[in-house]
Amino acid sequence: MASSQGRLRRCWLDVSVNDARPGTVPPDDHQGAARAWWRRPPFAFALGGTGVLIVASVLGMVLAFAEKVPCRSGAWNYYYRQFQDFCYTDIYPLYQSEGLAKGQVPYTGHKVEYPVLIGGAMQAAAWLVRGVDVTIRGRAFFDVTVALLAVCAVAGVVATARAAGPDGWPVALMVALSPALILNAFVNWDLIALALTALGIAAWAARRGVWAGVLLGLGVAAKFYPLVVLGALLLLCLRAGRLKDFARTFAAAALAWLAVNLPVMIAAPSGWATFYVFSKNRGADWGSLWYMFEYFNLRGIGDYQLSVLNDMSAALLIVAFAAIALLVLAAPRRPRLPQVCFLLLAAFLITNKVWSPQYVIWLVPLAVLARPRVWPYVLWQVAEAGYFFGIWAYLLFQYRLDGYAYPGYQGISTGWYFTFLLARCLTVGLLAAYVVRDILDPERDVVRARGHDDPAGGLLDQAPDRFRIRLGQSARQSRVKA
Repeated sequence: MASSQGRLRRCWLDVSVNDARPGTVPPDDHQGAARAWWRRPPFAFALGGTGVLIVASVLGMVLAFAEKVPCRSGAWNYYYRQFQDFCYTDIYPLYQSEGLAKGQVPYTGHKVEYPVLIGGAMQAAAWLVRGVDVTIRGRAFFDVTVALLAVCAVAGVVATARAAGPDGWPVALMVALSPALILNAFVNWDLIALALTALGIAAWAARRGVWAGVLLGLGVAAKFYPLVVLGALLLLCLRAGRLKDFARTFAAAALAWLAVNLPVMIAAPSGWATFYVFSKNRGADWGSLWYMFEYFNLRGIGDYQLSVLNDMSAALLIVAFAAIALLVLAAPRRPRLPQVCFLLLAAFLITNKVWSPQYVIWLVPLAVLARPRVWPYVLWQVAEAGYFFGIWAYLLFQYRLDGYAYPGYQGISTGWYFTFLLARCLTVGLLAAYVVRDILDPERDVVRARGHDDPAGGLLDQAPDRFRIRLGQSARQSRVKA
């Protein structure tokens, strides 16, 4: 009984990818059979790995919808109520503020601060509810958008399992039931980009480079962060000598991005450019370290004008990307694709002047693929959930400081808010540090400890290196000669 409990505990503490295909275990490997049983409990045999993920994803989205119900009913009209109920969402109010309720079309009829695929999703939902009674049309718009985002969440979870390799459903289960993802699922339209990015990585894992490019290009048309996947592919294909394969994928991505952007660029160039102008002109915002530096007016890093802030943020990002590139090209063994993607995205978020709560959605699939271990992941999820509640409570506090009186919960002070902010930043940094350690010492990488190379790597999986920077080689040779 004790040994069985121990095996069960190890299964859920080490959610790694099994070497064997689902349900296959060597006939003489009794311990392997036990491990396979605990990795695939009875309910998984009944539903199958994909069935389990679909059920878990739907459950997660039901919980996400329930969390937003107060704001779906119109509590956003009472500014403090959306923060007291911790149900803030952009979806309901933007139906009004972006002109959709008046029949205005994104970009041509009203300038929208989102990339074109998000604008298209907004317009599609508005078109679907145009016949609904005007008194509940905003709520119907929210519900239709939620249904679309829920489908994207399911697709993203299943795609993550495919990218994780054989029997990768326990890894993807960490995405489906991610507390931070559930809390932030319907704050904005980020689940569209998650789905396209996860599908693109899964397509690359299946060695379908052109389809991977198309999906990633569409992902960039929704949110810019899928560019980190293309950056990771560039570095890894350079090390493996597979730049021609990368070029095909990149060309497909560029064409897909142009296919959805070019018509809007031609029809409404000013509206199309709003997103890029807004991003450039946006100051340090909630969630970012720059916002904390500015709040405390730290000399040298918190007292600059916007143009200098843009330059500093860009310079730090370039330095971080250069360090990651050096790590990728000099590591003793070529890193896995999700490891590089996670490091690039974490560097972008830490150095960026905006770090909205829903950006955690971008990180979750890459985090579980880069390092499918439970406890550091749980620590990060706790910090992200803490920040989710912290930011709304802090905005309540700010609302009161502005002179508004309201009943009920009064929020948290500045000190507590920045504690939550730093906790999130530090736990993302901790995860990144673990990934770097796994890259420098591949034996610590739980995926490679199971005998795999790079399940998400596609044609990079088991590919020999063609190019590598060998740091300190001359010094070692000198010692040998001496």
